[in-house]
Amino acid sequence: MNASQKETECLIIGTGIAGATCALIAAKAGIKVCLLTKRSDPTTTNTNHAQGGIVYRGNSDSPELLMADILRAGRNINCLETVKFLANKGPDVVKEILIDELRVNFTHLTGSEEENFNLTREGAHSVNRILFSADHTGRDIERTLLDALRIYENVEIITDATAIDLITLQHHSSDVQARYRLEDRCLGAYVFFDTTKEVISILAQYTVLATGGLGDIFLHTTNEKGTVGDGIVMAKRANARVINMEFMQFHPTTLFITGARRFLISEALRGEGARLRNIRGEYFMERYNPELKDLAPRDEVAVAIWVEMIENKEDHVLLDVANFVQEDIPERFPSIYSACSEAGIDITKEPIPVVPAAHYFCGGVHVDTRGRSTLNGLYAVGEVSCTGLHGANRLASTSLLEGLTWGYCAAKDITSRLSSGETMRPDILHAVRDWIPTGNVENEDPALIAQDWMSIKYTMWNYVGILRTRPRLKRAIEDVRHMYMRIEEFYRETPVSGDIISLFHGTQAAIMVAEAALRNRVSIGCHLLGSAKGTERAFPALRRNYIL
Repeated sequence: MNASQKETECLIIGTGIAGATCALIAAKAGIKVCLLTKRSDPTTTNTNHAQGGIVYRGNSDSPELLMADILRAGRNINCLETVKFLANKGPDVVKEILIDELRVNFTHLTGSEEENFNLTREGAHSVNRILFSADHTGRDIERTLLDALRIYENVEIITDATAIDLITLQHHSSDVQARYRLEDRCLGAYVFFDTTKEVISILAQYTVLATGGLGDIFLHTTNEKGTVGDGIVMAKRANARVINMEFMQFHPTTLFITGARRFLISEALRGEGARLRNIRGEYFMERYNPELKDLAPRDEVAVAIWVEMIENKEDHVLLDVANFVQEDIPERFPSIYSACSEAGIDITKEPIPVVPAAHYFCGGVHVDTRGRSTLNGLYAVGEVSCTGLHGANRLASTSLLEGLTWGYCAAKDITSRLSSGETMRPDILHAVRDWIPTGNVENEDPALIAQDWMSIKYTMWNYVGILRTRPRLKRAIEDVRHMYMRIEEFYRETPVSGDIISLFHGTQAAIMVAEAALRNRVSIGCHLLGSAKGTERAFPALRRNYIL
Protein backbone atom coordinates (compact mmCIF):
# COMPACT_ATOMS: atom_id res chain seq x y z
CA MET A 1 0.00 0.00 0.00
CA ASN A 2 1.42 3.39 -1.01
CA ALA A 3 1.04 6.92 0.37
CA SER A 4 -2.01 7.59 -1.81
CA GLN A 5 -3.92 4.74 -0.18
CA LYS A 6 -5.53 4.33 3.22
CA GLU A 7 -7.14 1.20 4.64
CA THR A 8 -9.95 0.57 7.11
CA GLU A 9 -12.48 -2.15 7.88
CA CYS A 10 -15.57 0.02 7.53
CA LEU A 11 -15.75 3.25 5.55
CA ILE A 12 -18.81 5.38 6.31
CA ILE A 13 -19.50 8.43 4.13
CA GLY A 14 -21.75 10.89 5.94
CA THR A 15 -22.09 11.98 9.57
CA GLY A 16 -25.85 12.41 10.05
CA ILE A 17 -27.94 10.17 12.28
CA ALA A 18 -27.61 7.15 9.96
CA GLY A 19 -23.85 7.36 9.45
CA ALA A 20 -23.06 8.29 13.06
CA THR A 21 -25.25 5.48 14.44
CA CYS A 22 -23.61 2.97 12.11
CA ALA A 23 -20.17 4.18 13.23
CA LEU A 24 -21.12 3.96 16.92
CA ILE A 25 -22.46 0.40 16.75
CA ALA A 26 -19.47 -0.74 14.65
CA ALA A 27 -17.03 0.99 17.01
CA LYS A 28 -18.55 -0.75 20.03
CA ALA A 29 -17.92 -4.07 18.25
CA GLY A 30 -14.23 -3.21 17.87
CA ILE A 31 -14.35 -2.54 14.14
CA LYS A 32 -11.90 -0.05 12.68
CA VAL A 33 -14.09 2.76 11.29
CA CYS A 34 -13.32 5.70 9.03
CA LEU A 35 -16.14 8.27 9.13
CA LEU A 36 -16.04 10.92 6.39
CA THR A 37 -17.78 14.23 5.79
CA LYS A 38 -17.16 16.70 2.99
CA ARG A 39 -17.91 19.54 5.38
CA SER A 40 -15.53 21.14 7.87
CA ASP A 41 -17.89 20.46 10.78
CA PRO A 42 -19.34 16.92 11.15
CA THR A 43 -22.51 18.35 12.74
CA THR A 44 -23.32 20.20 9.50
CA THR A 45 -25.97 17.73 8.33
CA ASN A 46 -29.65 17.56 7.50
CA THR A 47 -30.12 15.69 10.78
CA ASN A 48 -28.92 18.80 12.57
CA HIS A 49 -31.82 20.76 11.03
CA ALA A 50 -34.54 18.22 11.93
CA GLN A 51 -36.98 20.00 14.21
CA GLY A 52 -40.09 17.92 14.75
CA GLY A 53 -38.91 14.69 16.35
CA ILE A 54 -38.54 10.95 15.97
CA VAL A 55 -41.29 8.34 15.96
CA TYR A 56 -41.49 6.25 19.14
CA ARG A 57 -44.55 4.59 20.78
CA GLY A 58 -47.76 6.32 21.74
CA ASN A 59 -49.82 5.41 24.79
CA SER A 60 -52.53 3.76 22.69
CA ASP A 61 -50.17 2.81 19.88
CA SER A 62 -49.24 -0.46 18.18
CA PRO A 63 -46.97 -1.59 15.33
CA GLU A 64 -50.09 -2.24 13.26
CA LEU A 65 -51.33 1.31 13.77
CA LEU A 66 -47.96 2.78 12.81
CA MET A 67 -47.88 0.54 9.74
CA ALA A 68 -51.32 1.76 8.68
CA ASP A 69 -50.24 5.41 9.00
CA ILE A 70 -47.02 4.85 7.02
CA LEU A 71 -48.89 3.02 4.25
CA ARG A 72 -51.61 5.66 4.03
CA ALA A 73 -49.08 8.48 3.74
CA GLY A 74 -47.01 6.48 1.22
CA ARG A 75 -50.08 5.80 -0.97
CA ASN A 76 -49.75 2.05 -0.38
CA ILE A 77 -46.83 1.56 -2.72
CA ASN A 78 -44.47 1.06 0.23
CA CYS A 79 -42.49 -2.15 0.72
CA LEU A 80 -44.64 -4.13 3.18
CA GLU A 81 -41.69 -6.07 4.58
CA THR A 82 -39.84 -2.84 5.32
CA VAL A 83 -42.84 -1.11 6.90
CA LYS A 84 -43.47 -4.07 9.19
CA PHE A 85 -39.77 -4.26 10.07
CA LEU A 86 -39.55 -0.58 11.05
CA ALA A 87 -42.83 -0.55 12.96
CA ASN A 88 -41.64 -3.44 15.13
CA LYS A 89 -37.88 -2.83 15.31
CA GLY A 90 -37.57 0.96 15.18
CA PRO A 91 -39.01 1.94 18.58
CA ASP A 92 -36.84 -0.72 20.26
CA VAL A 93 -33.70 0.82 18.72
CA VAL A 94 -34.82 4.28 19.88
CA LYS A 95 -35.10 2.98 23.44
CA GLU A 96 -31.84 1.03 23.36
CA ILE A 97 -29.63 3.69 21.77
CA LEU A 98 -31.17 7.13 22.25
CA ILE A 99 -33.04 6.71 25.54
CA ASP A 100 -31.15 4.11 27.59
CA GLU A 101 -27.58 4.44 26.28
CA LEU A 102 -27.13 8.01 25.08
CA ARG A 103 -29.88 9.55 27.23
CA VAL A 104 -30.84 12.18 24.65
CA ASN A 105 -32.63 15.06 26.30
CA PHE A 106 -36.15 14.42 25.02
CA THR A 107 -38.92 16.58 26.48
CA HIS A 108 -40.85 15.03 29.40
CA LEU A 109 -44.23 15.90 30.80
CA THR A 110 -43.92 18.49 33.56
CA GLY A 111 -43.05 16.85 36.88
CA SER A 112 -43.15 13.37 35.34
CA GLU A 113 -40.87 10.41 35.92
CA GLU A 114 -37.99 9.59 33.60
CA GLU A 115 -39.83 7.52 30.98
CA ASN A 116 -42.98 9.64 30.83
CA PHE A 117 -42.23 11.56 27.64
CA ASN A 118 -44.27 14.40 26.23
CA LEU A 119 -45.27 12.84 22.91
CA THR A 120 -46.54 15.02 20.08
CA ARG A 121 -48.40 14.33 16.84
CA GLU A 122 -47.70 15.40 13.27
CA GLY A 123 -49.47 15.18 9.92
CA ALA A 124 -51.06 11.82 8.98
CA HIS A 125 -50.27 10.23 12.37
CA SER A 126 -53.32 8.76 14.11
CA VAL A 127 -51.90 9.08 17.66
CA ASN A 128 -49.32 11.10 19.59
CA ARG A 129 -46.14 9.04 19.23
CA ILE A 130 -43.32 11.47 18.43
CA LEU A 131 -40.43 12.12 20.82
CA PHE A 132 -39.01 15.62 20.61
CA SER A 133 -36.53 17.94 22.22
CA ALA A 134 -38.12 21.39 21.91
CA ASP A 135 -37.82 22.12 18.15
CA HIS A 136 -34.20 21.04 17.77
CA THR A 137 -34.52 17.27 18.12
CA GLY A 138 -32.14 16.46 15.29
CA ARG A 139 -29.47 18.76 16.67
CA ASP A 140 -29.60 17.11 20.10
CA ILE A 141 -29.44 13.61 18.62
CA GLU A 142 -26.64 14.52 16.21
CA ARG A 143 -24.38 16.07 18.82
CA THR A 144 -25.00 13.32 21.35
CA LEU A 145 -24.04 10.67 18.80
CA LEU A 146 -20.86 12.45 17.73
CA ASP A 147 -19.85 13.09 21.33
CA ALA A 148 -20.26 9.38 22.03
CA LEU A 149 -18.10 8.49 19.02
CA ARG A 150 -15.15 10.58 20.11
CA ILE A 151 -14.22 8.24 22.96
CA TYR A 152 -13.45 5.37 20.57
CA GLU A 153 -9.85 5.15 19.40
CA ASN A 154 -10.88 2.82 16.56
CA VAL A 155 -12.96 5.60 14.95
CA GLU A 156 -11.33 8.21 12.74
CA ILE A 157 -13.52 11.19 11.84
CA ILE A 158 -12.23 12.96 8.73
CA THR A 159 -13.62 16.34 7.66
CA ASP A 160 -13.25 18.30 4.39
CA ALA A 161 -13.12 15.01 2.47
CA THR A 162 -15.35 14.62 -0.59
CA ALA A 163 -16.01 11.17 -2.06
CA ILE A 164 -15.53 11.22 -5.83
CA ASP A 165 -16.32 7.67 -6.83
CA LEU A 166 -16.78 4.19 -5.38
CA ILE A 167 -13.97 1.72 -5.96
CA THR A 168 -15.14 -1.57 -7.45
CA LEU A 169 -13.28 -4.78 -8.14
CA GLN A 170 -14.21 -5.03 -11.81
CA HIS A 171 -13.45 -1.44 -12.72
CA HIS A 172 -10.56 -0.28 -10.54
CA SER A 173 -8.28 -3.26 -10.03
CA SER A 174 -4.84 -3.41 -11.64
CA ASP A 175 -5.31 -7.19 -11.80
CA VAL A 176 -6.67 -7.82 -15.28
CA GLN A 177 -8.36 -11.04 -14.13
CA ALA A 178 -10.66 -9.08 -11.82
CA ARG A 179 -12.70 -7.82 -14.75
CA TYR A 180 -13.79 -11.38 -15.53
CA ARG A 181 -15.39 -12.02 -12.15
CA LEU A 182 -19.13 -12.61 -12.40
CA GLU A 183 -19.84 -10.68 -9.21
CA ASP A 184 -18.50 -7.21 -8.62
CA ARG A 185 -17.66 -5.86 -5.17
CA CYS A 186 -17.22 -2.44 -3.61
CA LEU A 187 -13.73 -1.95 -2.15
CA GLY A 188 -13.96 1.62 -0.82
CA ALA A 189 -13.91 5.05 -2.42
CA TYR A 190 -11.69 7.64 -4.05
CA VAL A 191 -11.75 10.68 -1.78
CA PHE A 192 -10.63 14.27 -2.41
CA PHE A 193 -9.03 15.93 0.63
CA ASP A 194 -9.68 19.64 0.44
CA THR A 195 -6.88 20.65 2.81
CA THR A 196 -4.12 18.92 0.81
CA LYS A 197 -5.82 18.98 -2.63
CA GLU A 198 -4.99 15.30 -3.15
CA VAL A 199 -7.06 12.22 -3.94
CA ILE A 200 -6.65 9.22 -1.63
CA SER A 201 -7.95 5.70 -2.23
CA ILE A 202 -9.64 4.65 1.01
CA LEU A 203 -9.83 0.87 0.87
CA ALA A 204 -12.46 -0.87 2.99
CA GLN A 205 -13.92 -4.30 3.53
CA TYR A 206 -17.32 -2.66 3.73
CA THR A 207 -18.48 0.77 2.57
CA VAL A 208 -21.56 2.56 3.89
CA LEU A 209 -23.20 5.46 2.06
CA ALA A 210 -24.88 7.88 4.46
CA THR A 211 -24.64 10.99 2.30
CA GLY A 212 -28.24 12.19 2.60
CA GLY A 213 -30.62 13.21 -0.17
CA LEU A 214 -30.49 15.71 -3.02
CA GLY A 215 -32.72 18.63 -2.05
CA ASP A 216 -30.10 21.25 -2.90
CA ILE A 217 -30.49 20.62 -6.63
CA PHE A 218 -33.78 22.57 -6.28
CA LEU A 219 -34.03 26.34 -6.04
CA HIS A 220 -35.91 26.28 -2.72
CA THR A 221 -34.96 23.65 -0.16
CA THR A 222 -34.68 22.97 3.54
CA ASN A 223 -31.56 20.87 2.95
CA GLU A 224 -28.04 21.70 4.03
CA LYS A 225 -26.07 23.41 1.27
CA GLY A 226 -24.26 20.82 -0.86
CA THR A 227 -26.81 18.02 -0.37
CA VAL A 228 -26.86 17.11 -4.06
CA GLY A 229 -27.14 13.32 -4.30
CA ASP A 230 -23.44 12.37 -4.18
CA GLY A 231 -24.01 8.89 -2.78
CA ILE A 232 -26.89 8.07 -5.10
CA VAL A 233 -24.90 9.10 -8.18
CA MET A 234 -21.80 7.18 -7.10
CA ALA A 235 -23.86 4.06 -6.41
CA LYS A 236 -25.56 4.30 -9.80
CA ARG A 237 -22.21 4.62 -11.58
CA ALA A 238 -21.05 1.51 -9.71
CA ASN A 239 -24.12 -0.35 -11.03
CA ALA A 240 -25.94 -0.60 -7.71
CA ARG A 241 -29.72 -0.51 -8.15
CA VAL A 242 -31.36 2.89 -7.65
CA ILE A 243 -35.16 3.19 -7.43
CA ASN A 244 -38.08 5.62 -6.88
CA MET A 245 -36.05 8.60 -8.09
CA GLU A 246 -39.17 10.57 -8.99
CA PHE A 247 -40.40 10.89 -5.40
CA MET A 248 -39.13 14.21 -4.04
CA GLN A 249 -41.15 15.33 -1.05
CA PHE A 250 -41.77 19.04 -0.64
CA HIS A 251 -42.22 20.27 2.91
CA PRO A 252 -45.37 22.41 3.04
CA THR A 253 -44.09 25.09 5.38
CA THR A 254 -40.81 26.97 5.21
CA LEU A 255 -40.32 30.58 6.27
CA PHE A 256 -40.96 32.92 3.34
CA ILE A 257 -38.53 35.82 3.39
CA THR A 258 -37.68 37.23 -0.05
CA GLY A 259 -34.09 36.43 -0.98
CA ALA A 260 -33.39 34.32 2.12
CA ARG A 261 -32.60 30.60 2.25
CA ARG A 262 -35.65 28.60 3.32
CA PHE A 263 -35.92 27.89 7.06
CA LEU A 264 -37.98 24.87 8.05
CA ILE A 265 -41.17 25.57 9.97
CA SER A 266 -41.84 22.25 11.68
CA GLU A 267 -44.99 20.26 11.11
CA ALA A 268 -45.08 19.94 14.89
CA LEU A 269 -46.61 23.43 14.99
CA ARG A 270 -49.64 22.09 13.18
CA GLY A 271 -49.48 19.04 15.44
CA GLU A 272 -49.94 21.44 18.35
CA GLY A 273 -52.90 23.14 16.65
CA ALA A 274 -51.56 25.79 14.24
CA ARG A 275 -53.67 26.29 11.11
CA LEU A 276 -52.99 27.44 7.57
CA ARG A 277 -54.85 30.33 5.98
CA ASN A 278 -54.48 32.33 2.81
CA ILE A 279 -53.78 36.06 2.65
CA ARG A 280 -57.54 36.74 2.55
CA GLY A 281 -57.87 35.11 5.96
CA GLU A 282 -59.54 31.83 4.87
CA TYR A 283 -58.53 28.64 6.69
CA PHE A 284 -58.39 26.43 3.63
CA MET A 285 -57.23 22.90 4.50
CA GLU A 286 -60.71 21.63 5.32
CA ARG A 287 -61.58 22.17 1.64
CA TYR A 288 -58.86 19.76 0.61
CA ASN A 289 -59.00 17.14 3.34
CA PRO A 290 -62.17 17.52 5.48
CA GLU A 291 -61.07 14.72 7.81
CA LEU A 292 -57.43 15.52 8.63
CA LYS A 293 -57.44 19.20 7.61
CA ASP A 294 -54.12 20.80 8.60
CA LEU A 295 -52.74 17.41 9.64
CA ALA A 296 -53.18 15.86 6.19
CA PRO A 297 -50.16 14.09 4.61
CA ARG A 298 -47.39 16.40 3.46
CA ASP A 299 -47.99 15.92 -0.25
CA GLU A 300 -51.60 17.06 0.15
CA VAL A 301 -50.72 20.07 2.27
CA ALA A 302 -47.90 21.17 -0.07
CA VAL A 303 -50.17 21.00 -3.12
CA ALA A 304 -53.03 22.70 -1.29
CA ILE A 305 -50.73 25.61 -0.47
CA TRP A 306 -49.50 25.69 -4.05
CA VAL A 307 -53.09 25.77 -5.36
CA GLU A 308 -54.02 28.60 -2.99
CA MET A 309 -51.01 30.60 -4.13
CA ILE A 310 -51.82 30.06 -7.81
CA GLU A 311 -55.55 30.75 -7.55
CA ASN A 312 -55.13 33.84 -5.37
CA LYS A 313 -52.02 35.09 -7.19
CA GLU A 314 -50.09 35.17 -3.92
CA ASP A 315 -46.45 34.30 -3.26
CA HIS A 316 -47.09 32.67 0.13
CA VAL A 317 -49.74 31.64 2.63
CA LEU A 318 -49.87 32.13 6.41
CA LEU A 319 -49.49 29.73 9.32
CA ASP A 320 -51.54 30.94 12.28
CA VAL A 321 -49.79 29.87 15.46
CA ALA A 322 -50.81 32.58 17.92
CA ASN A 323 -54.56 31.89 17.81
CA PHE A 324 -54.39 28.10 18.14
CA VAL A 325 -51.25 26.85 19.94
CA GLN A 326 -51.91 26.74 23.67
CA GLU A 327 -48.38 25.97 24.85
CA ASP A 328 -45.67 28.51 25.68
CA ILE A 329 -44.53 29.10 22.11
CA PRO A 330 -41.00 30.47 22.78
CA GLU A 331 -40.30 27.53 25.12
CA ARG A 332 -41.80 24.78 22.95
CA PHE A 333 -40.44 26.13 19.65
CA PRO A 334 -37.34 28.20 20.54
CA SER A 335 -35.53 27.80 17.21
CA ILE A 336 -38.57 28.77 15.13
CA TYR A 337 -39.43 31.62 17.48
CA SER A 338 -35.87 32.94 17.27
CA ALA A 339 -35.62 32.65 13.48
CA CYS A 340 -38.94 34.42 12.97
CA SER A 341 -38.01 37.11 15.50
CA GLU A 342 -34.81 37.81 13.58
CA ALA A 343 -37.01 38.30 10.50
CA GLY A 344 -39.21 40.74 12.41
CA ILE A 345 -42.10 38.34 13.00
CA ASP A 346 -43.51 37.78 16.49
CA ILE A 347 -45.26 34.43 16.14
CA THR A 348 -47.02 34.88 19.48
CA LYS A 349 -48.95 37.74 17.89
CA GLU A 350 -48.84 37.39 14.09
CA PRO A 351 -48.90 34.55 11.52
CA ILE A 352 -45.81 33.12 9.82
CA PRO A 353 -45.50 33.58 6.02
CA VAL A 354 -44.77 30.12 4.59
CA VAL A 355 -44.17 28.38 1.24
CA PRO A 356 -43.29 24.79 0.27
CA ALA A 357 -39.68 23.76 -0.43
CA ALA A 358 -37.86 20.60 -1.51
CA HIS A 359 -37.34 18.64 1.68
CA TYR A 360 -36.94 14.86 1.70
CA PHE A 361 -36.02 12.41 -1.02
CA CYS A 362 -38.03 9.17 -0.90
CA GLY A 363 -35.96 7.35 -3.53
CA GLY A 364 -32.33 6.33 -3.60
CA VAL A 365 -30.04 3.30 -3.42
CA HIS A 366 -32.17 0.17 -3.12
CA VAL A 367 -31.36 -1.71 0.09
CA ASP A 368 -32.82 -4.50 2.23
CA THR A 369 -33.58 -4.43 5.96
CA ARG A 370 -29.86 -4.86 6.70
CA GLY A 371 -28.88 -1.89 4.55
CA ARG A 372 -27.27 -4.10 1.89
CA SER A 373 -27.38 -2.75 -1.66
CA THR A 374 -27.30 -4.87 -4.80
CA LEU A 375 -23.53 -4.30 -5.02
CA ASN A 376 -21.67 -6.65 -2.69
CA GLY A 377 -19.79 -4.81 0.04
CA LEU A 378 -21.85 -1.63 -0.33
CA TYR A 379 -24.45 -0.48 2.19
CA ALA A 380 -26.67 2.60 2.15
CA VAL A 381 -28.45 4.04 5.19
CA GLY A 382 -30.65 7.08 5.76
CA GLU A 383 -31.96 9.38 3.06
CA VAL A 384 -29.45 8.22 0.43
CA SER A 385 -31.13 4.82 0.52
CA CYS A 386 -34.50 3.59 -0.64
CA THR A 387 -35.71 0.93 1.77
CA GLY A 388 -39.23 1.15 0.38
CA LEU A 389 -40.45 2.49 3.71
CA HIS A 390 -41.81 5.78 2.37
CA GLY A 391 -43.45 4.64 -0.84
CA ALA A 392 -44.67 7.72 -2.71
CA ASN A 393 -44.63 10.10 0.27
CA ARG A 394 -42.89 10.05 3.65
CA LEU A 395 -44.81 10.06 6.91
CA ALA A 396 -43.61 12.85 9.20
CA SER A 397 -40.79 12.05 11.67
CA THR A 398 -40.05 8.62 10.20
CA SER A 399 -36.83 9.89 8.61
CA LEU A 400 -34.81 10.05 11.84
CA LEU A 401 -36.23 6.68 12.86
CA GLU A 402 -35.29 5.10 9.53
CA GLY A 403 -31.77 6.53 9.66
CA LEU A 404 -31.24 5.33 13.23
CA THR A 405 -32.65 1.86 12.62
CA TRP A 406 -30.84 1.16 9.35
CA GLY A 407 -27.57 2.60 10.67
CA TYR A 408 -27.90 0.23 13.62
CA CYS A 409 -28.81 -2.81 11.52
CA ALA A 410 -26.14 -2.20 8.88
CA ALA A 411 -23.45 -2.05 11.57
CA LYS A 412 -24.74 -5.26 13.13
CA ASP A 413 -24.67 -6.99 9.73
CA ILE A 414 -21.16 -5.76 8.94
CA THR A 415 -19.97 -6.93 12.36
CA SER A 416 -21.40 -10.38 11.69
CA ARG A 417 -19.77 -10.61 8.26
CA LEU A 418 -16.38 -9.51 9.54
CA SER A 419 -16.61 -11.94 12.47
CA SER A 420 -17.36 -14.82 10.11
CA GLY A 421 -14.35 -13.96 7.92
CA GLU A 422 -16.36 -12.65 4.97
CA THR A 423 -13.60 -10.32 3.81
CA MET A 424 -11.47 -9.53 0.77
CA ARG A 425 -7.85 -10.67 0.79
CA PRO A 426 -5.25 -7.90 1.33
CA ASP A 427 -3.63 -8.57 -2.05
CA ILE A 428 -6.96 -7.95 -3.81
CA LEU A 429 -7.53 -4.71 -1.91
CA HIS A 430 -4.00 -3.49 -2.59
CA ALA A 431 -4.35 -4.21 -6.30
CA VAL A 432 -6.66 -1.19 -6.56
CA ARG A 433 -5.11 1.34 -8.90
CA ASP A 434 -4.56 4.90 -7.79
CA TRP A 435 -6.86 7.70 -8.84
CA ILE A 436 -6.14 8.83 -12.40
CA PRO A 437 -5.86 12.64 -12.24
CA THR A 438 -8.16 14.78 -14.33
CA GLY A 439 -6.82 17.56 -16.55
CA ASN A 440 -4.30 20.17 -15.48
CA VAL A 441 -5.86 23.23 -17.09
CA GLU A 442 -6.41 25.73 -14.28
CA ASN A 443 -9.73 27.09 -15.55
CA GLU A 444 -12.05 26.63 -12.58
CA ASP A 445 -14.12 29.79 -12.51
CA PRO A 446 -16.47 30.31 -9.53
CA ALA A 447 -18.76 32.46 -11.68
CA LEU A 448 -19.21 29.65 -14.22
CA ILE A 449 -19.91 27.11 -11.49
CA ALA A 450 -22.40 29.45 -9.79
CA GLN A 451 -24.21 30.05 -13.08
CA ASP A 452 -24.43 26.31 -13.80
CA TRP A 453 -25.89 25.73 -10.36
CA MET A 454 -28.51 28.42 -10.83
CA SER A 455 -29.52 26.88 -14.15
CA ILE A 456 -29.91 23.46 -12.54
CA LYS A 457 -31.84 24.77 -9.54
CA TYR A 458 -34.27 26.88 -11.58
CA THR A 459 -34.80 24.06 -14.09
CA MET A 460 -35.56 21.53 -11.35
CA TRP A 461 -37.85 23.91 -9.46
CA ASN A 462 -39.84 25.08 -12.49
CA TYR A 463 -40.00 21.82 -14.47
CA VAL A 464 -39.54 19.00 -11.93
CA GLY A 465 -41.11 20.66 -8.89
CA ILE A 466 -44.39 20.29 -7.01
CA LEU A 467 -46.47 19.81 -10.15
CA ARG A 468 -44.98 18.24 -13.27
CA THR A 469 -46.10 17.99 -16.87
CA ARG A 470 -44.59 15.82 -19.57
CA PRO A 471 -43.50 18.81 -21.70
CA ARG A 472 -41.78 20.36 -18.68
CA LEU A 473 -40.01 17.12 -17.84
CA LYS A 474 -38.83 16.65 -21.42
CA ARG A 475 -37.50 20.21 -21.44
CA ALA A 476 -35.72 19.64 -18.12
CA ILE A 477 -34.02 16.48 -19.37
CA GLU A 478 -32.95 18.13 -22.62
CA ASP A 479 -31.56 21.21 -20.85
CA VAL A 480 -29.72 19.40 -18.06
CA ARG A 481 -28.28 16.75 -20.39
CA HIS A 482 -26.87 19.50 -22.57
CA MET A 483 -25.39 21.15 -19.52
CA TYR A 484 -23.96 17.83 -18.32
CA MET A 485 -22.05 17.29 -21.56
CA ARG A 486 -20.42 20.69 -21.14
CA ILE A 487 -19.70 20.12 -17.46
CA GLU A 488 -18.23 16.67 -18.13
CA GLU A 489 -15.76 18.16 -20.61
CA PHE A 490 -14.90 20.89 -18.09
CA TYR A 491 -14.51 18.23 -15.39
CA ARG A 492 -12.03 16.23 -17.46
CA GLU A 493 -9.89 19.24 -18.28
CA THR A 494 -9.74 20.80 -14.81
CA PRO A 495 -7.96 19.54 -11.66
CA VAL A 496 -10.48 17.99 -9.29
CA SER A 497 -11.95 20.11 -6.50
CA GLY A 498 -14.82 19.89 -4.04
CA ASP A 499 -16.91 22.39 -6.01
CA ILE A 500 -16.44 20.55 -9.30
CA ILE A 501 -17.25 17.17 -7.75
CA SER A 502 -20.45 18.61 -6.27
CA LEU A 503 -21.50 20.14 -9.59
CA PHE A 504 -20.72 16.92 -11.45
CA HIS A 505 -22.79 14.83 -9.03
CA GLY A 506 -25.62 17.36 -8.80
CA THR A 507 -26.05 17.49 -12.57
CA GLN A 508 -26.26 13.70 -12.80
CA ALA A 509 -28.72 13.57 -9.90
CA ALA A 510 -30.95 16.14 -11.63
CA ILE A 511 -31.03 14.05 -14.81
CA MET A 512 -31.86 10.89 -12.85
CA VAL A 513 -34.80 12.54 -11.06
CA ALA A 514 -36.22 14.10 -14.23
CA GLU A 515 -35.87 10.90 -16.25
CA ALA A 516 -37.57 8.82 -13.54
CA ALA A 517 -40.41 11.35 -13.35
CA LEU A 518 -40.93 11.18 -17.10
CA ARG A 519 -40.96 7.36 -17.06
CA ASN A 520 -43.61 7.19 -14.34
CA ARG A 521 -46.90 8.11 -15.98
CA VAL A 522 -48.91 7.44 -12.79
CA SER A 523 -49.56 10.51 -10.69
CA ILE A 524 -49.21 9.48 -7.06
CA GLY A 525 -47.99 10.94 -3.79
CA CYS A 526 -45.27 13.52 -4.21
CA HIS A 527 -44.96 12.71 -7.92
CA LEU A 528 -47.85 14.88 -9.11
CA LEU A 529 -48.54 15.10 -12.82
CA GLY A 530 -50.83 17.64 -14.45
CA SER A 531 -51.60 19.11 -17.81
CA ALA A 532 -50.19 22.25 -19.37
CA LYS A 533 -53.54 24.00 -18.93
CA GLY A 534 -55.49 24.33 -15.72
CA THR A 535 -52.67 23.11 -13.49
CA GLU A 536 -54.22 25.04 -10.62
CA ARG A 537 -56.83 22.26 -10.53
CA ALA A 538 -54.19 19.61 -9.85
CA PHE A 539 -55.35 18.70 -6.37
CA PRO A 540 -57.87 16.00 -7.37
CA ALA A 541 -54.89 13.97 -8.60
CA LEU A 542 -54.12 13.21 -4.96
CA ARG A 543 -57.42 11.40 -4.61
CA ARG A 544 -56.68 8.77 -7.22
CA ASN A 545 -53.96 7.36 -9.42
CA TYR A 546 -54.35 8.23 -13.06
CA ILE A 547 -52.36 7.92 -16.25
CA LEU A 548 -51.73 10.91 -18.48
